[in-house]
Amino acid sequence: MKGKVGLGTMAAAFLLASCTVGPKYSKPAVPVAPTYSEQPPTAYKEANGWKAAQPGDSAIRGEWWELFSDARLNALEEQVGPANQTLKAAEANFRQARAAIKYNRSFLFPTISAGATISRNRVSTNSPTGIAGTQYGGFVLPISVSYDADLWGRVRQSIASAREQSQASAATLENVKLELQTDLAVDYFEARSLDSEKKLLDDTVIAYQRALQLTQNRFNGGVASKAEVAQAETQLDQTQAQDLDLGVARAEYEHAIAVLTGKAPEGFGLPLSPLPQQPPMIPVGIPSQLLERRPDVASAERQVAAANEQIGIARTAFFPDLMISVTGGLQSGSFVDWFTWPSRYWAVGPQILQTVFDAGRRRAQLESAAAGYDVTVANYRQTALTAFQEVEDNLSTLRILEQEAAKQHEATLAAENALQLSLNRYKGGLVTYLDVITSQSIALSNERTEVDLLRRRMDASVLLIKASGGGWDVSKLPQS
Repeated sequence: MKGKVGLGTMAAAFLLASCTVGPKYSKPAVPVAPTYSEQPPTAYKEANGWKAAQPGDSAIRGEWWELFSDARLNALEEQVGPANQTLKAAEANFRQARAAIKYNRSFLFPTISAGATISRNRVSTNSPTGIAGTQYGGFVLPISVSYDADLWGRVRQSIASAREQSQASAATLENVKLELQTDLAVDYFEARSLDSEKKLLDDTVIAYQRALQLTQNRFNGGVASKAEVAQAETQLDQTQAQDLDLGVARAEYEHAIAVLTGKAPEGFGLPLSPLPQQPPMIPVGIPSQLLERRPDVASAERQVAAANEQIGIARTAFFPDLMISVTGGLQSGSFVDWFTWPSRYWAVGPQILQTVFDAGRRRAQLESAAAGYDVTVANYRQTALTAFQEVEDNLSTLRILEQEAAKQHEATLAAENALQLSLNRYKGGLVTYLDVITSQSIALSNERTEVDLLRRRMDASVLLIKASGGGWDVSKLPQS
C-alpha cells in the first residue's frame, strides 16, 4: 500500500511539472516617434539624395571588407579572428555561457550518489548502553537518488535563461569581432590616406625644388632678389618638414594594425599604398532589417529575454518545493555478509518544503528581478536608437561628403591652374615670387583637403557597414 501511495505522489509531481509561473516573453517595442512600436521606420531619413548600391544589393553579404576590393586589406582582416586576444576573450566568455546551459539542464535529472564505508568500532567500557567494551565492524554501501520535481518551472526557466544568456554572449562575440574588424579597416585607410598625403607632398617637394632652382637662376641673372630665393627656400623646407611629420601618425597606425592582427609591432610592416579614387557603394537595406542585423541589438534583446526568465524564477520561491528521494544499499557487521541479500536496506519518500515567513526576502527578490528586467528593456531600446542614429549619421556623412568632394575637386583644379598662371607670370617678370608662394600654398592646401575628404569618405563607408551589422543577422545565433 505504501508503494502505491509513493507512485501516486510521483505521478502527480510529474503532471504538475508542466506548470510555470513566469511571465510570457514578448520582444519590447522600440521607440518610434511619437510612441513605441514593434515596426521601425520604413526608410532612413538621410538616405534621400544619397547614391546607394544597386536595388538587388539590399544587404551586405559574405566578408564585408571585400567590398573595397583591396587584397592587402582582405589578408589583414582574415588575421583578426585567429590571432586577436580581445576576440579570444570574448570567445571564452561565450563558451562559459554555453557551459551554464549544461549546468542548469543537469537539474532536470535525478542526482545519484554512492559511497562505501568500512569501519571497526569499539564501545566505551563506561558506556551506559549495557554493551560496554563491545567491538563490531561496520560495512555500508549506500546509493541515494534525489530529484527536484520542478513543479513550477524553476529549473526549466533557469535553462531558458542560460540559453538566452548564451545567445547574448554569442551576439556579443560577433559584435566584438565586428568592432575589431572595423577598427582594422579604419586604421588601414587612415594609414593609406597618409600614404596619399606623402605622395602629394613628395611631388610638391619636387615641384618646389624646381621653383627654387628657377628663382636662383633668376637671382644669378640679376632678375630676382635674394629675398625671393629665401622665400623659395623657406617654402621648400617647410613642405619637407610636413612630409617628414607624416611618419609619426603613419607609424602609430601601423603599430595599431599589428596589434589588431595579433602581432608585435616590431615584426610587422605595411607597404606604402595611396587611397583609391572612390569608396564603394554600400547597401544598407531598410530600417526594419536593422534590428535583426546588428549583433549588439540582438545581444541586448537576448538579455531582455533572460531577465524575463529571472522574474519567473523569483516567483517560484512563493510555491512549495517537492523533493523525491530514494536511499538504499547494503549494510552489514561483517565483510562476509556485506554483499548478501539480507544486508539490503532502502527508504523512499517525497518531501515538500514551503517557506512560511522570510521577512519579505522573496518579495524583494521578485522586485529586484522586475527592476532588472526594466533595466534590460531600457538598454535594448537605447541600443536600438543608437543603431538608427549611427546609420543615419553615416548616411548623411557620405551624402554630404560626396557633394563636398565634387566641389573640392573643382577648387583643386582651379588652384592648380592659378599656380601655373602665377609661375608663368613670374617667369615673365610680371609678379614677385610672393604671388607664386601664395598660389603654391593655396594649391597644396586644396590638394590636401581633397585627400582628407576621400579619407573621411572611406572611414564613413566602413562605419556605415558597421552600423548596418556587417553582414550578420540573428539567424546565426545558436539555437540549442
